[in-house]
Parts: sequence; structure tokens; C-alpha cells
Amino acid sequence: MLRIALFLATNMAILVVISIVFSLLGFEGILAENGVDLDLQALLVMSAIIGFSGSFISLLMSKWLAKRSMGVQLIEQPSNNTERWLVNTVKQQAEKAGIGMPEVGIFNSPEPNAFATGANKNKALVAVSTGLMQRMTQDEVEAVLAHEVSHVANGDMITMALIQGVVNTFVVFLARLVGFFVDRVILKNERGLGIGYFVTSIIAQIFLSILASMIVMWFSRRREFKADAGGASLAGRQKMISALMALQPRPGEAPGELPENMAAFGISGKMSSLFSSHPPLEQRIETLKNAQ
Repeated sequence: MLRIALFLATNMAILVVISIVFSLLGFEGILAENGVDLDLQALLVMSAIIGFSGSFISLLMSKWLAKRSMGVQLIEQPSNNTERWLVNTVKQQAEKAGIGMPEVGIFNSPEPNAFATGANKNKALVAVSTGLMQRMTQDEVEAVLAHEVSHVANGDMITMALIQGVVNTFVVFLARLVGFFVDRVILKNERGLGIGYFVTSIIAQIFLSILASMIVMWFSRRREFKADAGGASLAGRQKMISALMALQPRPGEAPGELPENMAAFGISGKMSSLFSSHPPLEQRIETLKNAQ
């Protein structure tokens, strides 16, 4: 709850700062001189509503989307020793982490991967791929499960939704602002919102969304280190290190990826730099080795 309040307060503070900065720079005066009847406060409120609505709708639908998009088969009644072990391991880790028992599932993918999702940390979903079960040892799978349970216990789904909401707010606000400026100040349109506003707003929103995704991915990478530490605490540091080492691509093998909406809470993720949801595996392994 404190984390939610902190991010909401931060978002409100930043929006206030933006309003003050625009006033000090005389931006509202420039717009007024050019006949722009733009209410910045109303635009800020509208942007926040749009930004957070999209983020939280996605969060609320995350489990349903995960099951549909990844073809997750829930283990409701374990049918073999492997499924029983998976459910019992997650149950023990959830109890140790102080959260409710997540749903446990398996999705069909040759790549070793796993993810956690859900709007409520007491009603989350933890899923592993068939490739992960085939490629890893039991100790390594245990560490991966611990990593995902840590994501849930840390409230990462809520945290990332809040971060995305803040980012969305700025994207919507600045894109509309650019559209107004081009339409009224540069194109001198005086009859409502012209084509210049709509075209410029769309282009600006696409460009700003790309830039904003780097911010979201930076936060995601920070959360991975915390989930690794949590996984080490629940399963053991050496098991966590071994699991990360097992995720490294073999010669000639491309790293597996989850869909974008799952990648932030997966175990491996994309391996690019600024747009990567995860730090390099080598860096994560070294951080765990150096942990006191």
C-alpha cells in the first residue's frame, strides 16, 4: 500500500512541477497570444485518467491474457510427480514469502522460460515452459520458481503498472501539447482542432512512447535484481546462480523471449540494452556472486 501511495504522490508532484515550469517559461502566455484556448490543468487530468486507465486495465486482465496468449495449462489436480513437485514447491515458497498460493501452470515452449503475473499478489499466476522443465535440473527449476514468487511477493506487477501509468500520462500530455502547438502556433489554425493537431499528436505519441519504454524497461531491470535476491533467499544463492547460468544461450542458439506484456516478469527476457526488460545474465550472476 505504501508503494502505491508513493508512486501516486510522485506522479501528482511531477504533474504539478510540469505546470509550474510551463508557467515560468511563459508557455501559456505564448499559447494565449496565438489564440490557443488550452486548459493545461484539464489536459493533465485527462492525460492521467487515460494513462492510468490503460495501465490498470492491462493489469486486471493480465492473468486472463497470459493464459490465453501463452496457452497456459493450469495444474488444478496434479497428474504426475513433476506436477505435484511444482505445486508443492510453489506452495512452500509462497508460504515462506508471506503471500497467498498462486495458480501454477505450464505452457508449451521449447525455450526455457517462466513468468509471474496477476493484479493481486495473493491471487497471482506462476507459469513455467516445457522447455525449462526439460533443460534444467530440479534445483535450477526451484530457483526459477523462487524468482517468480519473489516478483509476486515484491508487488512488481502493481509497481510496474504504476510506473507505466505515470509514463503513459506524460506521453499523452506531451503529445497533445505538441499537437496543439503545431496546429495553433505554427499552422495558425483558428477553427477548432485541425488536421495538424491530430497528425502531429499521433506522430508525437508514437515517438514519445518509444522513448518512454526505455524508462519502463530501466525500472524493470532494477526489479530483476531484487527478484534474483529474493529467489536466492527462498531457494539458495547457488541454486539461483546455477539457474541463471543454465539460461545462457548455447552456441548458435537465440535467447527465448516472452510476449512484451509478459517479458517484464519473466526469468530470461530480451537481451538488448536500453529496450531490454532484463539486465544481462552475466551481470545478474556477478551481482549474486558478490552479494554479502
